Amino acid sequence: MDETSVVRERLVERTCEWCGAPAKYSGRGRPPRYCRPAHHRRAGEVRTAQERADRPVTEGGQDQRPVREVVERTETVVRTVVRQGPVQIWRVPGPSKRMSGQPYTLPEAALERMQALAHLRRAMNDSKIVAFREQIARACERTARALRDGGPDAPPPDPLSRAP
Repeated sequence: MDETSVVRERLVERTCEWCGAPAKYSGRGRPPRYCRPAHHRRAGEVRTAQERADRPVTEGGQDQRPVREVVERTETVVRTVVRQGPVQIWRVPGPSKRMSGQPYTLPEAALERMQALAHLRRAMNDSKIVAFREQIARACERTARALRDGGPDAPPPDPLSRAP
């Protein structure tokens, strides 16, 4: 008597290639390689990153040189001036703080005023100033007129008044 035995194998589960946990297989379609979609995405990200790192830099690969950083440092100098005798304080109408949150400070000496004007002249193409060019020009014209007409004892011009 001839005996024949038929052995059938059916895949039931496989371990996840990402974490090693069991990944169930229903018997239909391609067997799963990962236990959940998040592990499938992570493995794909790692594969993509590795392939990119292996490519030459000219084709979008990683550069093996160390990262170079350019750091800009700004310094704020606060000066305290002690004056003898009575001091006349002129209040400037308007907001008490700049847009940056720093309080307004006015130049004290003529040299500081000249330096502030020189800085403003250099910064006229700055995108933060371009929108205010007309107002700055009018204020400078009023200031120049007051310097010519009034002399040193004249009160400062009203910053909110319009030029004629």
